[in-house]
Parts: sequence; C-alpha cells; structure tokens
Amino acid sequence: MRTLILGGARSGKSALAERLAVSSGHAVVYIATAQAHDAEMAARIAHHRAQRPAHWLSVEEPLALADVLRAQVRPGRCVLVDCLTLWLSNLLGDADASRFERERAALLDIFPSLTGQVLLVSNEVGLGVVPLGELTRRFVDEAGRLHQALASQCERVLFVAAGIPLALKGSLA
Repeated sequence: MRTLILGGARSGKSALAERLAVSSGHAVVYIATAQAHDAEMAARIAHHRAQRPAHWLSVEEPLALADVLRAQVRPGRCVLVDCLTLWLSNLLGDADASRFERERAALLDIFPSLTGQVLLVSNEVGLGVVPLGELTRRFVDEAGRLHQALASQCERVLFVAAGIPLALKGSLA
C-alpha cells in the first residue's frame, strides 16, 4: 500500500508515519531528505536520527528520491520517506535548474510500479495566504501539484492536524 501523509508543521504527521511503519510488521527503511545547511537544521537532523529505532535502515538522500525508492522498495518492507517538501526545497534550490523536472518525472514514473509498503510524509502548504516572493509561490504551487499527482497514485491519503489523522482517501487502518 502506498500512503501519502499530509499536515502542517508539527501536526504529528511524522509520528503517525512512524507508528504506521512499526505496525506494518515489516522491516523499515527510513529515507531522510533533509540537508544540514545550518546549525539549527543539523541539530534537528541529529534529534531525528537519535529518535529512530536502531534496527531501522536509514538512507539519507536529498535529491535522487526515485533512485532510492527503486533500490529500497520491495515486498516485506515498509519504506518511509520524510519528507517530500524538504526534497522539493532541495531540488528547487539546486544549481541545476532542470534537475527538479527530471527528479519529479522520475518519481512519478516509478511510483505506480512500487510493490512494497510506502509512506510519504509531506507538509501541506496550500492552506495559507498566497506567498509574496516568486520562489515561495513556485514552492507552494509545485508542492500542491506534486501532492495531487502522488495522491492520485496512492491507495491511502491521510491529513493530520493537532496529532489527529483524517482519512481523505482509503481508511485510517
């Protein structure tokens, strides 16, 4: 089953994804997309590393998500990606301006063929005001388009607010 988990910052979406991964009964592969560009983000990454169970396989990949999914997703595994919006930010800020389109296309191309359990965590950023800056508007637009494309290919889409999940597609269980 492929699941997209959306929510705002500190909504509880990552905690939900981790609970779903544990309850899957499968070996868990955690794909982290964050990059430590400053001390605060480095501390966040260190905190997340320390919180993950030691027996989970962790893969840190900020850009080539489709390649990692191709290599890691298989029956009997639960692959948790946290998070798509950090991945999107990494690509939009990449020196190669065309890399975003290539990586997005690769992800959407491979996603329907994945045969294991996949949990995708992403920030829902389209509920606020229209951003003032061009890059921020592009980020919001691209996140919305990405979420729509992936949601159409997922069996389950969950929205989390205040730690409470709501099934938008499929069921909570």
